[in-house]
Amino acid sequence: MNNNNINPLLSRSVLPQFDKIEVCHVEPAVESLVAEAKEIFTRVENSVIQDWDNIMEPLQDINWLFERVWGPIAHLNGVKNSPELREVYEKVLPGLVEFQTGMGQSKAIYNALKNIKAGPQWVQMSNARRRSVEKRILAAEMCGVGLGEEDRKRFNEIEQKLSRLGMKFSNNILDSTKAFSLDLTEKEQIEGLTSTFLELASQSWNRANPDAGSLSTPENGPWRITIDGPGYIGFMQFAKNRELRHKVFMAGITIASSNDFDNTGMIPQIISLFQEKASLLGYRSYAHMSTAEKMSGSPDAVNNLYSQIVDPARQAAQSDINELEEFARRNGQVESLEPWDYGYWAKRMEEKILGYKDDDLRPYLPEPRILDGLFQLAEKLFDITVESADGQAPVWNSDVRYFILKNSSGTPIAAFYYDPYSRPENKRGGAWMDNCVTKCIFNGESLLPVAYICTNATPPAGNKPSLMTMNEVTTLFHEFGHALQHMLSSVDVSDVSGINGIEWDAVELASTFMENWCYHLPTLLDMARHYETGETMPEELARKIVAGKTFRVGSMVTRQILLGKFDLELFTYFPDNGTQNPVEFFHRLAREILVTKVCPEDKFPCAFAHIFAGGYTAGYYSYIWSDVLSSDAFAAFEEAGLDNEDAIKKTGIRYRDTILSLGGSKHPREVFREFRGREQNISAFLRHRNFQ
Repeated sequence: MNNNNINPLLSRSVLPQFDKIEVCHVEPAVESLVAEAKEIFTRVENSVIQDWDNIMEPLQDINWLFERVWGPIAHLNGVKNSPELREVYEKVLPGLVEFQTGMGQSKAIYNALKNIKAGPQWVQMSNARRRSVEKRILAAEMCGVGLGEEDRKRFNEIEQKLSRLGMKFSNNILDSTKAFSLDLTEKEQIEGLTSTFLELASQSWNRANPDAGSLSTPENGPWRITIDGPGYIGFMQFAKNRELRHKVFMAGITIASSNDFDNTGMIPQIISLFQEKASLLGYRSYAHMSTAEKMSGSPDAVNNLYSQIVDPARQAAQSDINELEEFARRNGQVESLEPWDYGYWAKRMEEKILGYKDDDLRPYLPEPRILDGLFQLAEKLFDITVESADGQAPVWNSDVRYFILKNSSGTPIAAFYYDPYSRPENKRGGAWMDNCVTKCIFNGESLLPVAYICTNATPPAGNKPSLMTMNEVTTLFHEFGHALQHMLSSVDVSDVSGINGIEWDAVELASTFMENWCYHLPTLLDMARHYETGETMPEELARKIVAGKTFRVGSMVTRQILLGKFDLELFTYFPDNGTQNPVEFFHRLAREILVTKVCPEDKFPCAFAHIFAGGYTAGYYSYIWSDVLSSDAFAAFEEAGLDNEDAIKKTGIRYRDTILSLGGSKHPREVFREFRGREQNISAFLRHRNFQ
């Protein structure tokens, strides 16, 4: 890749030049990327010497090129989306997919990798290098390297179609979400809504009406209701007006299911293509193909896990709904509970039983203080420090921050960007962590890992900082857990460094593990401080939050089981000669697993981006699979004694040096065994949820 003083995507700087990247830079940068990657690839294919230095080293260099050029483009598509960027993104993506598929199907490289594995240097190679070679061999087989010419041609067509369909599926969700809004003008319409929510709804109206004669105010409106994460959840939990709740709820459950943004017809196409892909490679189904690459190993192993959880979860969920119906009846709901009532009455019951409201918590959960508490916890557990480095890296939005991690000697070892707030106009919903720079050796230089952490927390309102909900706090801890596994890696082989190369169903271990600390009383008290006075959250209130961790957990776990089984069975048995469509199948499973009603109009599959556009295809079960691992991992700290600082420190260092450090360099079963001293078991998962 030649130095280019004009196109910032082709700069040799380690960090992306987000302050200079424009849409016009994307296409020429991708053309340059593919050209150089092809040059390296051809050299590798023709290499006579088949060893690590001549085969794997240049392939790792291609990883770096893609991360450096394509990584920022893909990142901006998620955090700074625009029609112009979307157009060029869609234009260049097929060429990238074609190149990567061709690289995976190279028989010359596949044979070279097998020769390396069979060669004399294999026994001297590190775990990381061996895992990297083995994973590339498996990836090549999954990419169709062994197919005949006609089958390979069809396989490649499938890859291109899935790429286009996935992108369209995701865009439809974003566009459909943005297309809905509900403007309220009367004060009786906003009864029950919190002051924080009204501030955001007022800001939303003002952004949508820049040329209006007068501005909205939180007190007098107008107020704009949206169905992005904070908008939808806040309204459904607090709006007293049942008719309006119904209206917003119906918009939420029918995202991307009608008009110009309809994903309905794409779902059977996507399923059929995945199943055909698996069939070409000799697998019974795509679920069998997917789990063959994961820690579980098979759909049967996943179903065995579900069989141990579903009955206790359903029993707890039935108790949840019985209590909720009785509570709603006692508090004035004459009609039987409907799905648009669940969130509202569950929140009222939570406030009654636990004795607090979200607005009671928010003043004690200012985002700057939560960040400080999170960093202090990381220092205590893992012997690192996190320091603000704002201004030391270009950013894509003024809200974005930059931090540096240092070891106990004060030496920088990693860094991360933090994009905290919801921007429904151009940032996709949800929360995620992604790689910016992977720890590796490139051109003889050791590159330190850099992560992206993106959430959609409540933005600051007026002169107040972002005042978080407890759910937003746990989400931040979750994504920081992912980032820690990326940043604290000791592996410099990019294929298996950080989160790379970790089996998909084990990758949520490190993230879910961090959520446990949000409900550890001393940790919560350390970080929960009033945004104005600095006063520590009253211990009584903190204890109620800790107790609330298991509030309605049966309902939440049954929902996760439903989504996981829907995904797994969909990609095991469909298509079934068209006798049942996926939305109908979702409803049938929901009736079997959930104890609550599901509206006939519910089109949730149309917005299930995780499995149709987000990499979790036949792998959504990974959340519960990893949750079992993380519960067992946290139990190690409980056994050491959560009030014993020395024991916690010792256990934290062992966790750092295994789970966080080894990444994908060893099989996750082996890594977990090194940390825990045994195989994982389900007992801590059940105990933490009061299921036993």
